[in-house]
Amino acid sequence: MARKTGASGAATLKAIRQAGLKLMAQHGYEAMSLRHLAAEVGIQAGSLYNHIATKQELLVGLIRAHMEELIRALDAALDGHDDPADRLRAFVAFHVGTHLLKRQEVYVSTFELRALERTNYAKVVRLRRRYEQRLTRILDDGKARRRFVFDDTRVTAYAILAMLTGVCTWYRPKGRLSRQAIIDIHTRLVMKGVGVKSRVRTAAKIGVKSAAKAKSAAAKGRAKRPAHKPRPARAA
Repeated sequence: MARKTGASGAATLKAIRQAGLKLMAQHGYEAMSLRHLAAEVGIQAGSLYNHIATKQELLVGLIRAHMEELIRALDAALDGHDDPADRLRAFVAFHVGTHLLKRQEVYVSTFELRALERTNYAKVVRLRRRYEQRLTRILDDGKARRRFVFDDTRVTAYAILAMLTGVCTWYRPKGRLSRQAIIDIHTRLVMKGVGVKSRVRTAAKIGVKSAAKAKSAAAKGRAKRPAHKPRPARAA
């Protein structure tokens, strides 16, 4: 059902942005029409132009807002960590955790880059590079201190980002693993990839749902199993 909005221009713009994000994540930028967007918000199609000039403006606004917020939040997450290994762990935890919680924003910002016009694409790429630079600096610092071992900084950074960002395509909130378990697994993979032994807890201790259920079922099975009675020895 279409959502009705108040007369406030700010409230209507917020509703348009939220609906646009939802529809782009579900159907893709090209498939989302302005008429469809207006119906989702609960306004006339012509009224959209009081708030956004074009669909392209909406897309680049959503992606830029997401990237700017991501950079601010990442800087806060890294603050207070001096050791490069600790900073890398903090980066992984932040990146995976954010991508699990903000899947729509991540999906649109990652997979709709192709829909951006050249000028808008350049603006977004600059923001993405600022985010990536946080990771490359951590890697360079760790290598300079002889804490990390890897061949090429940029290739390593791209490989890490591709793996971590991929969680938004397959994660399911009701799946087998908890969010914390997924974060810890990725942390171990990244730290092992740069030659550092990870200190994160094992997944079995922090939320592998199926492992806990299997352990409980096994314990119940042992409790119900009848005691073994030795067979009497046959006479020689």
